Amino acid sequence: MSNKETKPKRKRSFRDRPDGRYVKAPGLQTVMGYLLPKRTDCEVYMHTTIDATKLVEYLEEKNKAHPEYKTTVFHAAITAMARMIKERPLMNRFIQGYRMYERDEISISFVAKRQFKDEAEETLLVVKAQENDTLDKISRRIVKELRRERKSEHATGGIDELLDKFAALPRPILMAAMSIIRCMDFWGKNPKAFVEGNPNYTTILCANLGSIKAPAVYHHLNNYGTNSIFVTIGTFHDEEKLMEDGTKEIRKVVDFGAILDERIADGFYFARSLKLIEHIFAHPELLDRPLSEPSNYNFE
Repeated sequence: MSNKETKPKRKRSFRDRPDGRYVKAPGLQTVMGYLLPKRTDCEVYMHTTIDATKLVEYLEEKNKAHPEYKTTVFHAAITAMARMIKERPLMNRFIQGYRMYERDEISISFVAKRQFKDEAEETLLVVKAQENDTLDKISRRIVKELRRERKSEHATGGIDELLDKFAALPRPILMAAMSIIRCMDFWGKNPKAFVEGNPNYTTILCANLGSIKAPAVYHHLNNYGTNSIFVTIGTFHDEEKLMEDGTKEIRKVVDFGAILDERIADGFYFARSLKLIEHIFAHPELLDRPLSEPSNYNFE
């Protein structure tokens, strides 16, 4: 059985939001949306240790072809998650204003330090996956954006600069402004400037904790915005694993932590989606296929 899921395109309706199309949810999920209206009330935490030995070997060979340019494991993880979302569309849903929606695009955001210093500012980056994207294309976009952002120690525009302007407002005005923004968020009426480049409005918000030598941790979701999945990636380390033939080997592994809004799908769907990421790590050549080409992973 293929894990490719397709759905017919439809015209936009009055129930749609600019950032998502309305989906008629099953009765249980509809009622849960009213009983548990806050995303932080519906968090499910999943943790797994993924064998990344083949991925590391694959990237080492790939990087030999262009030593001046390095494709990292984090780039591969972003691409693997984009492929998973493409093939598991329920993972691209969110609930806001007591209704369920599905995004038209796949977006993965992450926070990056402008410099590796305690006092350095952070910048927010968003990767929007396209149908013809491969690991190389996504990797180069990430590197280009990081280089551009790290040219300056401070925000130079976009959502970072907008946040700085809001933070400078007097407290009563800022409180009133946030109340208005939350109301507009409920009805899907926030201006594009508030949504574009905002990690709270992306499919997956990711934290690469391995880059600062930290383990994968639990991180709460936010009630503001539409983000339903938060992923943390820990450090790579060696671990003894029991192989299928009964022997033991020292393998390169990485810890993955995922926090999800349980209202968008059930646990069975979540578990299979995580299995697909593990499969991609074990077959890294899939990362060089366009996202439009299914991995044909057999869940049985």
